[in-house]
Amino acid sequence: MCVCPGPRRIGIPVRSSSLPLFSDAMPAPTQLFFPLVRNCELSRIYGTACYCHHKHLCCSSPYLSQSHLRYTNHPAYATFSRPKESWWQYTQGRRYASTPQKFYLTPPQVNSILKANEYSFKVPEFDGKNVSSILGFDSNQLPANAPIEDRRSAATCLQTRGMLLGVFDGHAGCACSQAVSERLFYYIAVSLLPHETLLEIENAVESGRALLPILQWHKHPNDYFSKEASKLYFNSLRTYWQELIDLNTGESADIDVKEALINAFKRLDNDISLEAQVGDPNSFLNYLVLRVAFSGATACVAHVDGVDLHVANTGDSRAMLGVQEEDGSWSAVTLSNDHNAQNEREVERLKLEHPKNEAKSVVKQDRLLGLLMPFRAFGDVKFKWSIDLQKRVIESGPDQLNDNEYTKFIPPNYHTPPYLTAEPEVTYHRLRPQDKFLVLATDGLWETMHRHDVVKIVGEYLTGMHHQQPIAVGGYKVTLGQMHGLLTERRAKMSSVFEDQNAATHLIRHAVGNNEFGAVDHERLSKMLSLPEELARMYRDDITIIVVQFNSHVVGAYQNQE
Repeated sequence: MCVCPGPRRIGIPVRSSSLPLFSDAMPAPTQLFFPLVRNCELSRIYGTACYCHHKHLCCSSPYLSQSHLRYTNHPAYATFSRPKESWWQYTQGRRYASTPQKFYLTPPQVNSILKANEYSFKVPEFDGKNVSSILGFDSNQLPANAPIEDRRSAATCLQTRGMLLGVFDGHAGCACSQAVSERLFYYIAVSLLPHETLLEIENAVESGRALLPILQWHKHPNDYFSKEASKLYFNSLRTYWQELIDLNTGESADIDVKEALINAFKRLDNDISLEAQVGDPNSFLNYLVLRVAFSGATACVAHVDGVDLHVANTGDSRAMLGVQEEDGSWSAVTLSNDHNAQNEREVERLKLEHPKNEAKSVVKQDRLLGLLMPFRAFGDVKFKWSIDLQKRVIESGPDQLNDNEYTKFIPPNYHTPPYLTAEPEVTYHRLRPQDKFLVLATDGLWETMHRHDVVKIVGEYLTGMHHQQPIAVGGYKVTLGQMHGLLTERRAKMSSVFEDQNAATHLIRHAVGNNEFGAVDHERLSKMLSLPEELARMYRDDITIIVVQFNSHVVGAYQNQE
């Protein structure tokens, strides 16, 4: 199996859009997977599975462990996801000639997988009218990792106005993304509260009275909260609002949403770091806070209040606005910037924050210190703490931490930490009637689809209208019969009712199942959803999407009032 440094964020083969290597046989879905192993068919698949687009750069690593990790190839990081030795040796050790078999998921099976994590919320109406600038939102997740490292959150602010929505992309495990998805919105909500409300909440805690609810969560049943850590998390949050009370003299002043978002991000990351340093007498909690701190997560959060839209982004997830033009066509407006090596301003920022003699090592091979793809993230204390602090925490921590090669590994050229920050970049946009929806998604979506395609697919789904353009074949040689088939498929698509009831699900269907002509190919979709874990990460990342639909009538009314 070859592993090569392709152009994406990790050093492995590029995901193939046409999936040519599975033309003869296809790994089975879960229920058929182990019979396939017993028949030794899988070894034949693995023998052809590494289609390398950069053969002159191939290396000889026998493991798939590096695939689509946010870290570059290094032994200390490989221990996190390496396939079990015995299973790998079993599938590689014996080969038998066998008749190629094809296993495809049926359309109901495909729909069952795609819809397993979908969630929809419609803003309630009052007296038959929706007075919110948001009609509702759809969200969904499709895992590639097991367990999935992405998280999502959505909540309505009860003590202030507005709604919060966010996607969180974890790396080196899901511990940090889970913690951030549970905690960040509380920090933001507290940062937005006026002085009087903070005092009221603190007095209620002191006297043992019931607290005012701060957030109304909109969660899928699979989106859980950590009950074991709830007391610890509450105590840290309370310390934060106590400090806000002390800093605020009580004078009435308008709260700056941008400043509140930045303060909330930075404070939560600081609390994650402090909790790991202090530890906890409870061994379970002690190990949990360390796992959270040593793993990492990016975050892309939107706060919508009337026509005021703020997007706070840390890392490489994205926010994209869908705008409908006068002729009915769709355009995409990017509301976030990726914090990685493709962003020249980020590279320059990093170099300015460290001595000149580190200019060549702080960003190496398009990675932070040659290892980490995102240049901003929560957690990841290995890129923030001093070496002495890391050693002290590891030595005093539980055996599971002390025995882990990753936690003991010190990044190369590690001289002037911190190298990483969780401070977000905040973008403001005033909504207009033509702004129809917002897409928040982790990089698993943007790696597979262009932003204009994303907006066009969602826009056509929400309106039921297809803005037709000449069929593009992308340089492929297409016969007259194939072109007839494409036109027939387009006509059938227009005349049929969409099978998806969720915009995020519809977008995932296209992201995973689109063929080279931009149409969903059921055979390809079935193959991609049938991939076992070891292969799925070679072709895609976890995908998490939230599609927020705006109320054009309410947004227009705001404009008319001015």
